[in-house]
Amino acid sequence: QLQPVESGGGLVQPGGSLRLSCASASSEFTWENVAIGWFRQAPGKEREGVSYISSGGSNTNYADFVKGRFTISKDNAKNTVYLQMNNLKPEDTAVYYCAAKEARFARSRIYVRSEEYFYWGRGTQVTVSS
Repeated sequence: QLQPVESGGGLVQPGGSLRLSCASASSEFTWENVAIGWFRQAPGKEREGVSYISSGGSNTNYADFVKGRFTISKDNAKNTVYLQMNNLKPEDTAVYYCAAKEARFARSRIYVRSEEYFYWGRGTQVTVSS
C-alpha cells in the first residue's frame, strides 16, 4: 500500500534548517513508480502545495514562497523522498504532509493539485520560532 509516513519535523529558529523525510509504510512497496507532493497547512489556513517530484525523479516543482530555500529529492533505493528546508521563516510554521500517487506510466509528470493524490501521511509539525 502506498501509505506515506513523514518524519523530521521539529522546532527550529528562524534561518535554520530541517530535512523532512517521506517513506513508504510498507517495505514491500517501491517508491520507484510513485510521484510525491509535499503540502502544508498552518492553523486557520487552507492546505497549500509546497513542492512536487515526478516518479522518475527528474522533474520537480516548487511554490514561489519556497523557491531557493527548499529542495525536494527522491532516493528510490531507500524508498524515501526528502524535503530539505533551509532559511526557514516563521511563516513556514505548519503541519507538513506527504502525498503519494502511483505514476508508473507518467514518470516525468508533476502533480500539483492535492486532489490528484490518493495516499496521504499523517503529517509532521514544523515550528519556526525564536
